[in-house]
Amino acid sequence: MNPNTAAQPASFKPANTANEILVRASDLPVYCPRGDEMLWNAHPRVYIHLENPGDAARCIYCSAVYRLTE
Repeated sequence: MNPNTAAQPASFKPANTANEILVRASDLPVYCPRGDEMLWNAHPRVYIHLENPGDAARCIYCSAVYRLTE
């Protein structure tokens, strides 16, 4: 366990607390959990398949929904 997380657990948010995460084509390929999450190692990395604007896919581990915008 990260000692910084253990020392101040209230200052860290759980991974993927947002229900829907909007991504752009420039963000592809998309994976969960994202690198900008405080707990980036909350579960194994899963690549999210998004191809066309409007496509949406759910992470099998944390249920975060990723949606590709235009």
